[in-house]
Amino acid sequence: MKSRFLILGAGFGGLELSTLLSEEFGASADVTLIDVNDHFMFGFSKLDVMFGHAEAKDVRMPYVRFIKPGVKFLQERITAIAPEARRVTTDRGTYEADHLVVALGADYDIAATPGLSEMNEFYSVAGAMKLRDILPNFKRGHALVGVCGAPFKCPPAPSECVLMLHDYLEQRGVRKDCKISLVIPLSAPVPPSPETSKALLAEFKERGIEFHAAKGVASIDAAKRIATLTDGSQMPFDLFLGVPKHHVPAVVRDSGLSEGGWIKVNPRTLESKFANVYAVGDGANTGTPKAGVFAERAASAVATALIAKVKGGQASEYDGFGTCYIEFGGGKIGKVEVDFFSGPQPKGNYYEPSTELRADKQLFGSSRRARWFGM
Repeated sequence: MKSRFLILGAGFGGLELSTLLSEEFGASADVTLIDVNDHFMFGFSKLDVMFGHAEAKDVRMPYVRFIKPGVKFLQERITAIAPEARRVTTDRGTYEADHLVVALGADYDIAATPGLSEMNEFYSVAGAMKLRDILPNFKRGHALVGVCGAPFKCPPAPSECVLMLHDYLEQRGVRKDCKISLVIPLSAPVPPSPETSKALLAEFKERGIEFHAAKGVASIDAAKRIATLTDGSQMPFDLFLGVPKHHVPAVVRDSGLSEGGWIKVNPRTLESKFANVYAVGDGANTGTPKAGVFAERAASAVATALIAKVKGGQASEYDGFGTCYIEFGGGKIGKVEVDFFSGPQPKGNYYEPSTELRADKQLFGSSRRARWFGM
């Protein structure tokens, strides 16, 4: 009897894993991919939408275009996961598998930061679209980009946000009347790459952007427009752009898969404590950043393990390598390659911002649109 593969979540990890299994097994793959949404969107597209560089409808990739031999996509809401039995219940049915892979990502815990629900966040599509309408009315005052807790998705994104906000205000001729600050609970903008962090700090200084490291936003007084930081200090603002605390989806927490807020896995094999149950992406505690490129790379490693279990052969370990493109403003894009597992400490290679790297970033997106959606 052929093996049944059940993949929860159609983000970077779920899409790449389903594609690899389809390529290996063809029409006999027997892959079921489940996601509550009807489309996929790159995380970096949210900033483009927020600042008016793209329309949401143009950066959405509908799952009806994800057509792979042996893969069945189901748009359903997952209501329960029984990892020991590798059984999943949704709002439409129950599914069992020989191999279960959880790639449901991380959810935003708005309630964990008092007052945030009355403010603006830019990590969700809805939040980015709301800010798209708010930003044109901001002409004077203090704009605070505040991260409420770590770990969080795409660590460079808050830095990108303040640099793109600077450009946005410059283009509208109001930058001189506005102050921009970034509060982040990390020691540097991109801790694994000191060169990248140094470059970003230089850009902040040149543009008059205040950077506050190693502290997060603990609470917000929406009426007084004051943010209280984790060190007890307070920061008044006129416009708040927040990054909420993250956690695994409730259905994952309730399943018994998570420990300390995240799914505990072997960081090199992505195996959970349950037999034939794996986790990839933002919800897995691998020690690598919560970003799509790392989820995709982890999915590749899991694919080799699943193929080896069915056909024999050697599985490859997750190497913890990823490439991130960073918007530096002014039309320039930088790049950092980070290797987390080959040495005793993570190491990063930094590529200076250039207009040429924009083509690289565009190829990154277009290649995956074509590979997964034929677009």
